[in-house]
Amino acid sequence: MRSEQLVRPRVPDGAADATAVAHPNIALIKYWGKSDERLFLPRTDSLSMTLDIFPTTTRVRLADEAEHDTLTFNGRPATGEAARRIVAFLDLVRERAGLGRRAVVDTENTVPTGAGLASSASGFAALAVAAAAAYGLDLDAAALSRLARRGSGSASRSVFGGFAVWHAGTTTGTATQADLSSYAEPVEAGGLDPALVIAVVNAGPKEVSSREAMRRTVDTSPLYEPWALSSKADLADMRAALSRGDLPAVGEIAERNALGMHATMLAARPAVRYISPASLTVLDSVLRLRQDGVPAYVTMDAGPNVKVLCRRADAERVAETVRGAAPGGAVHIAKPGPGARLLSEDG
Repeated sequence: MRSEQLVRPRVPDGAADATAVAHPNIALIKYWGKSDERLFLPRTDSLSMTLDIFPTTTRVRLADEAEHDTLTFNGRPATGEAARRIVAFLDLVRERAGLGRRAVVDTENTVPTGAGLASSASGFAALAVAAAAAYGLDLDAAALSRLARRGSGSASRSVFGGFAVWHAGTTTGTATQADLSSYAEPVEAGGLDPALVIAVVNAGPKEVSSREAMRRTVDTSPLYEPWALSSKADLADMRAALSRGDLPAVGEIAERNALGMHATMLAARPAVRYISPASLTVLDSVLRLRQDGVPAYVTMDAGPNVKVLCRRADAERVAETVRGAAPGGAVHIAKPGPGARLLSEDG
């Protein structure tokens, strides 16, 4: 398949109202740990697949007389850390645009928030595209990816459809040079026709946030540095497997990279444990599918929910198996989805 790039319509002159939609992505080579907290620079490169489900739609409208930003999330005022992150992101956009006008931001998010399903990726990718347009910034795809990264690292990949690689960049040189060095770009996947079966075994918020878990893992886990080193080799192997359309190889690499990441968390002090008994039950069911000749492979992010990479033709069978292993949980089938894009007035 050919990776879909961001749809980038012309920003109208004097634009002050824009709506964008973006989808979450699931990393097959994981992002775990930052080298620069302020610039959201990762310790390692990562690679992901953008999904065609769980979109986030965000409207940004500039307000002439307002003294503060107005932030609405799923029909309710945004508060706390979520509001702080959005305002900080808008301040960055305002600084780049040379405009001080406050904004009214209305976000509708269909991703279960805080459950390890990349809600911040779709959220900040949509916000980046809409805010850039509303404030009149005419940015190319790489610049939008850099901008989205400043809200949430994984959002840099949701700017693109299909498969995307996020370059870790460098912390040497000036802050501007470091910022310019870290962005995502599309990756070709020749002949691959994949699906991702998502088993939501727990849709509730996590006890330990991804940010806290990353810091703790990098600072205290004796397994972190070996995993980060092996992740470089995993990425090279993954890109080669994608280019030749080798789904079993893609799955094997994704599975070992994800389980290795969770091993680093279990070795943190104190340990961070996202894998639950229900997660393990799903993992065991996928292993049995492989023993029966179905190429299916697990990946997990910062949460208990399990994603299963498989051929599109096998997706229904995989979903049925996973549903039986985790009764009561929601199961979704995703395919590669589109990049972030502006919506016209008629949607």
